[in-house]
Amino acid sequence: MAPDLLDRGPLIVAQKESRKNIVTAPDIMSADYESNPWPILNEIRENHPITFHKGLNSWLLSRFEDVEKVLTSRTFSTENYAWQLEPVHGPTILQLEGTRHRLTRGIITPTLRGRSMRETFEHVITRNSERLIDDWRRDGHVDLVKQFTQKLPISVILDVLGLDQDMKPTFHIWYNAIHDYFTNIAGDDEVHQAGLRVKEELQAYMLPLIAERKANPGDDLISRIVHAEIEGERLSDIEIKSFISFLLVAGSETTDLQMANMWLRLIEHPDQLDAVRKDRSLIPMAFAETLRHTPAVLMIMRQASEDAEFHNTTVRAGDLVTLLLAAANHDPRKYENPEEFNIFREGVDPAIELEQYASHSTFARGRHFCIGSKLAGFEVEISANQLLDAMDDVAFADGIAPKQEGNFVRAPRSFPVTFTPS
Repeated sequence: MAPDLLDRGPLIVAQKESRKNIVTAPDIMSADYESNPWPILNEIRENHPITFHKGLNSWLLSRFEDVEKVLTSRTFSTENYAWQLEPVHGPTILQLEGTRHRLTRGIITPTLRGRSMRETFEHVITRNSERLIDDWRRDGHVDLVKQFTQKLPISVILDVLGLDQDMKPTFHIWYNAIHDYFTNIAGDDEVHQAGLRVKEELQAYMLPLIAERKANPGDDLISRIVHAEIEGERLSDIEIKSFISFLLVAGSETTDLQMANMWLRLIEHPDQLDAVRKDRSLIPMAFAETLRHTPAVLMIMRQASEDAEFHNTTVRAGDLVTLLLAAANHDPRKYENPEEFNIFREGVDPAIELEQYASHSTFARGRHFCIGSKLAGFEVEISANQLLDAMDDVAFADGIAPKQEGNFVRAPRSFPVTFTPS
């Protein structure tokens, strides 16, 4: 949970004054929102462009222009991750600003983008995707989430880190605990404590490995990061461990949930699925449109470092701001027919949609744009090609679309489909 704004002393008088005339907006922590967030997100964006949510102790912003302003402005920082992420990951690149952010990003980014990423990940993604598909390719049915999208990213990450595949069940447990901690906006203490335990367990496992790769480097990602430097600076062991912890969740979640959402929309739109099957160069377009239309991450937070004005309301320095990314991605001021899923949307360059100047806000923007976006797109492209090769006539089992779950991150948790083996 966010720190209580009532503990922030003198700011609260001004903050209360700013909130006096705010009409209560629909609740993004309600059962109705969990069931179907879109009517509530649309209502908030159109009629409550800024509103304060007491449960989150945070302002809500939902229009694309406002979200973009926060993500690209120096007026807003990622200091919120000190309580939101650091207790379970340790210090991550998301929290850093200034020189340390630039140096850390300079060390990490080459491993997750460009030619180095392709050389590191391509054969690993291909091999792991094929192995998972081989387990069920002749069955004619599969749970696409439980038997594929949920397993692929962690398998790939373990391989590139040079970790024992026998650790996969343990890493799945750690991944789920960290994910649950990050999305624990209800403040469940059991979830909170489980996340803290995982931090200690992961650290006890990783620090000796990091020391060993320092002494005996291999051709794995840990060895590369351990020995990489910029301007004479290297990452500390704790920073490397925190990056691996963060990569475990961010690298897996982005691909796992977003891939599931892409297949959900494509199967709902068989004409577009057929077009992708016939022309595989459309896979990046399908992924780009899914990022906009059905983002896995519905919201992120930032913290104001100085006062800012939105719609005649003052956000004070120190205030939290929750950016409703999904609402911004459906803003009719930005997009024509935003509710329509259309992989042929005009003016969209799929390569740019994985960069910080993307037309959507799903991967954030500016200096804290998601560094794993290219990897997510690469993993989706390779695996989607292999899935299309393996599955003809893919359809929802019993004709029923899988239910999406989650109010912070959202995707199907089970995804039964039938198909004709190719």
